[in-house]
Amino acid sequence: MKGQFLNLLVVGMTLGTAWAIRGQFGHEQGAAWAGAIGAICILLVAKREDWYDKLFKATLAAAIGWGIGGIMSYGRVVGYGRGIDFGNVYYGLLMLFVIGGLYGFLGGGLFGLTLTDSSKSKVSWSNLLIGMTVGGIICYFFLIIEWEWLMTPPRSEVWAVCLGMAFYLVWYLIQHKHQNALRVAVFSGLGGGFGFAFGNFLMVLGSTSGIAFNFWNVMEYSLGFFGGMGMAYGTFTAQWEESDTIQQKNSYLIPLILVVFFIPFVVWDQSFELERLQKNYTDLVEGNPDFAASLVQLLVLVIIIFQFGIVLVKYFILKPVNTNFSRMEVKGFFMSHFAIYLILSLLITGALISTYRIEQYLYLVNYLIIMIILPKLSPVFSPRVIKPSKWLINFLGLLIFFSILALIAINIHGEMPGMQQRFDF
Repeated sequence: MKGQFLNLLVVGMTLGTAWAIRGQFGHEQGAAWAGAIGAICILLVAKREDWYDKLFKATLAAAIGWGIGGIMSYGRVVGYGRGIDFGNVYYGLLMLFVIGGLYGFLGGGLFGLTLTDSSKSKVSWSNLLIGMTVGGIICYFFLIIEWEWLMTPPRSEVWAVCLGMAFYLVWYLIQHKHQNALRVAVFSGLGGGFGFAFGNFLMVLGSTSGIAFNFWNVMEYSLGFFGGMGMAYGTFTAQWEESDTIQQKNSYLIPLILVVFFIPFVVWDQSFELERLQKNYTDLVEGNPDFAASLVQLLVLVIIIFQFGIVLVKYFILKPVNTNFSRMEVKGFFMSHFAIYLILSLLITGALISTYRIEQYLYLVNYLIIMIILPKLSPVFSPRVIKPSKWLINFLGLLIFFSILALIAINIHGEMPGMQQRFDF
């Protein structure tokens, strides 16, 4: 049990750190990069050679799943959790559980399906993606347009699109008897949902403490930490068959390009605008902040292109037609892809030349701890059967737990900045 806990802890720290970094970039592209890093960590901890060959496919699947949730708006929902009456605070925590759960369920489900996919158990990805798209449109139409079941007016309600996608994914997993992927999806969703709601509670506690710290980042870390632990737990408690051991070289070219170049490029394009960089660096450098901003913008693009070139040559061009990835190759990609995400965060905030963002250095501490512990881990698989009744009991327990958090929250503070009210009680 100790070995399994350490495995879960390292994956949780990995996705937690990546998700906290994601706070600098936001939206679906930032979430996708973070989800990809968490998935690679699981592959490393699992130490299954047949999974190493799924490196870019599994990473892309997790990136898409976790990234889809990036379209959801939750700013006002977080504000509900900062309220002063039980109804609004409890509602806020429950809706954050839903939003975080959708992040994790979609990310864990698609990741688990990639581990399942083999010549013996094929996944029809085209049918799945089409079905999820249609499910998202239908769900949004009825819940938002027809019935007006609004979660966070007047903000975007595209959470309903993600909910429709999740509904179809559940149907697909059950229909095609992909129980392992379903297990990963459920526990990843529970972890993400719990982490988001609990993180909101931690943010409220921190905001009332008077400590000068970015407690919004604590909430982000909590979502990733518990979401990562849930995705890892679902993976390590499922019964997996041996996958194909040899892959065709061309089968992972597109996933490689999307993971290593396209997602990072979108992060650069959407986050490293000159205006934002100039604003961040104005108080940090003497002389010409415009030059510093332009230099950072160019440097980040060079870093992204350089990594893409290295990975393309090492993992594709120099590989034979029928190829396998080694553990060292997977670890090398994990270390570099994670490190670059961290470096981008340091650059966009200016933390490389100023200590005004102390949480940025905690990312470095987390990264070092993960790299030190990772080689010492041994995989612990303990397959367990799916028990819906137990899942239901645990879910009800979470609802009670959130009600306790809501009661505590409303009794430790008065009106807070950023407080929002959904209902008049």
